[in-house]
Amino acid sequence: MKIFTGAQIHELDTYTIEHEPIRSIDLMERAAKAVTRVITERWDTRTPVVVFAGPGNNGGDALAVARMLGEQGYQVSAYLFNIHNKLSDECGINKKRLGDGRRVKDFIEVTLDFDPPRLTAETLVVDGLFGSGLNKPLSGGFASLVKYINQSQCQVVSIDIPSGLMTEDNTYNIRANIIKADLTLTFGQKKLSMLLADNQHFLGELRVLDIRLSQEYIARTDAQFVLQEETDIRSRLRKRSEFAHKGQMGHALIIAGSYGMAGAAVLATKACLRSGAGKVTVRTPKRNYSIMQISVPEAVLQMDHEDSYFSEPVDTQAFDAVGMGPGIGIQEHTAIALIAQIRRSQCPILIDADALNILANHRAWMQQLPKGIIMTPHPAEFDRLSGSVSNGCYDRLSKARDMAERLGAYIILKGHYSALCLPDGHVIINPTGNAGMATAGCGDVLAGIITGLLARGYNQADACMVGMYLHGLAGDLAARDLGQESLVAGDLVKYLPKAFLTVDS
Repeated sequence: MKIFTGAQIHELDTYTIEHEPIRSIDLMERAAKAVTRVITERWDTRTPVVVFAGPGNNGGDALAVARMLGEQGYQVSAYLFNIHNKLSDECGINKKRLGDGRRVKDFIEVTLDFDPPRLTAETLVVDGLFGSGLNKPLSGGFASLVKYINQSQCQVVSIDIPSGLMTEDNTYNIRANIIKADLTLTFGQKKLSMLLADNQHFLGELRVLDIRLSQEYIARTDAQFVLQEETDIRSRLRKRSEFAHKGQMGHALIIAGSYGMAGAAVLATKACLRSGAGKVTVRTPKRNYSIMQISVPEAVLQMDHEDSYFSEPVDTQAFDAVGMGPGIGIQEHTAIALIAQIRRSQCPILIDADALNILANHRAWMQQLPKGIIMTPHPAEFDRLSGSVSNGCYDRLSKARDMAERLGAYIILKGHYSALCLPDGHVIINPTGNAGMATAGCGDVLAGIITGLLARGYNQADACMVGMYLHGLAGDLAARDLGQESLVAGDLVKYLPKAFLTVDS
């Protein structure tokens, strides 16, 4: 699913109007019917409804919803804010239709003073103040109205997007002046801001309503951000030959684990094996020998000369991919060995966890990273890599996107919606995963999955896309059976085969 900018959303509406063809007011009617249908499915006519409409097309949607609810017997009070005596054409038409229909309890056009209605826990507020065209924080009376709504106990349905929330960048928005919706009914597709963690509490439940916007425009228009879907992953899965042998399935090298962190090596190695690699070799300190031999008997062990830490690079000529970093620590001997390993590796490389922290401590080394390297930081690790604390999720994503372009790297910024930043500036957002995965070791599993896919012959982009989707899907399948609260990283490895089967079915 493509994620369009606010400007592209406006172009999509215009293109639909011109090429369906359909009048703008009729497209608004179609959207209002979709919103009304959801409201009437959830709230009965005993629910008092208060509709707040702004002067633009979002307000036009809200007035049309008010009229339709009134026609179905709801007790509706509608408020149209026309402070500057300037309405969009469609909002003006719906103002007239609402007034002529006389089906609502109250219809008040606010031009100067506003006496807010009482909002109780039983009240349903329909928020149609401002939509996806908003480009600056709310202020003045609108900000006061938003705060009034948020402080009440009413339920709120926002049309298209909560008023005050901008479509993409809310870095410098005034968050107190954004509606906190219980249900957001957005049109056509999710907006970028809806996929960022720090905006989730404004959205409530999010539903995408199909109002039949132009598929031709959607197909031919490039989007910098894409929300990947199962069909995208299914088409990328590599099939095994019936006569395949382990030598054809790839040989992966995992460099992981210091003394006391053998679990990171175990998780990454198991995940790598479960991702289809024909052979997995683990480079780990001597003290991890017994743990690894017992925990992952399928792996080949290559012990470091040091007892407790990774201390020297490995010849990678025999390997098809190398994943390094989980649990290796950040001491200086390991740091020197890591950069030497990166320099001499001739196969695709993934770096995670402590490998990223080492680079953050030696940021000049980042210029030595090979093109095509995969980096999988969580937010704090990325901020350390970038050298500054990010001002929210959009700022961090923008920095990650710039870094990926600058380094020619593939950067997966991990989170509920993990984002893969490609070297060409595009961003692939992953929809799978859940809050139960907020537990230690899940990142080690992801590193192992992607390393295994690289060894299997997937290119970097496909390995990242398939890897993060399957990782999240394994977490979803595990949470379905075990619940989110008790989920541990090892469960993801156990459910990885079911994730493959689900996508490949």
